[in-house]
Amino acid sequence: MTTQDAFATAATRPIAAVRAPWYQRRAATACAAGGLALATALAIGLPIAAFSTGAAATTTASARDGAAASSDATSSWTQTVPDQGFGGFDTSGNGAPGGTEPQQGTTGTTGQESATEASAEESTGVAIINTDLAYYGSEAAGTGMVLTSDGLILTNNHVIEGATTIEVTIPSTGETYTATLVGSDAEDDVAVLQLDGASGLDTVTIDEDDESVGDAVTAVGNADGEGVLMAADGSITALESTVTTQAEGVVDAETLDGMIEISADVVSGDSGGALLDSDGEVIGMNTAASSGTSVVTAYAIPIEDALGIVLQIVDGDESDGVTIGYSAFLGVYFGETTSATEPGTQTGAQTGTTASSGATVAGVLEDTPAADAGLVAGDTITAVDGTAVATSDELSALLEDYEPGDTVTVAYTDASGTAQTASITLTEGPA
Repeated sequence: MTTQDAFATAATRPIAAVRAPWYQRRAATACAAGGLALATALAIGLPIAAFSTGAAATTTASARDGAAASSDATSSWTQTVPDQGFGGFDTSGNGAPGGTEPQQGTTGTTGQESATEASAEESTGVAIINTDLAYYGSEAAGTGMVLTSDGLILTNNHVIEGATTIEVTIPSTGETYTATLVGSDAEDDVAVLQLDGASGLDTVTIDEDDESVGDAVTAVGNADGEGVLMAADGSITALESTVTTQAEGVVDAETLDGMIEISADVVSGDSGGALLDSDGEVIGMNTAASSGTSVVTAYAIPIEDALGIVLQIVDGDESDGVTIGYSAFLGVYFGETTSATEPGTQTGAQTGTTASSGATVAGVLEDTPAADAGLVAGDTITAVDGTAVATSDELSALLEDYEPGDTVTVAYTDASGTAQTASITLTEGPA
């Protein structure tokens, strides 16, 4: 059925019913034996690390399209990454030791088919996404699906997370559009974009049948970020699967339940792309894939679950983890947490280097509200609009209640110990 019909069908059901059972997150568990490496579909060259697989697969480390890329897929990597919660930054940014990415265009000894260039029919409604992560000094690539003829785009949140600009190309026409973030659900890894000035676009066709293990499928996406849509044929190996990723770079750890597990040659850049059934209709959104083995195991968010979140975003409902538009941005960042962490991991909470009476600023980004107000490294933020903050976590939670354009009074203590206040108008942060 058409995407518009899918919206109409989903609108007759409660959002909670559409989204269950997978919107809740679980804590990451230890890596089990097996040696397989799981990662979400990555940015080009971004290394990954080991995981275990099965109906409840768990990663100990993963990487995402939205993270800055390393040029060496077999090396460890380090980057400076922003915290989207309050416009601050975590400078720890240490990624996991690298694994080996799945190789596009090869066939394993078990006979898994290699991906080939997608046909015009397979490409219908599938778009290429490129992002600029200005605060990281990096770029990233992924995939999206066109939901409406005027350019409403569905993709994974991790594809656009941290992006300061987003461009979407429609391969069938070659047209490139600037995209605006309509809303996102980080915990469920769904984001909705709107293309500026788009009209008359072809849309994906949504499936309305139930899936079964063994069904033939095709995963279509911007494989390896090369700007060419590729199609990876395979089959459904499990339903209602669970996959857990560990925080790395710009992306927080998350667990997604109710996933469609497939055996197909899904690689980096495919995130946000279409998982098609044998009729060429969308049954899911490509989200995660293993690497380092001859057989790739991939995971897709069921399309009905994703569309339920799309409806919530379009309705402007900021419940259950949904954020509408861009978050308010202050422009400060904080240092590493003082708590111990395992090598190759990043702290999930951006606690930062803090004083007992506030959040100590490690640095201020140029041309941001904080810089304009005169804040500098070494200042300790103690309150916002009269509400005291003892840590950067508390600052993050407090600023989540504000919108871009809001003016706040920030109380802070400078490096000399002198109490200061500043009136600061918050701006739009990265996606």
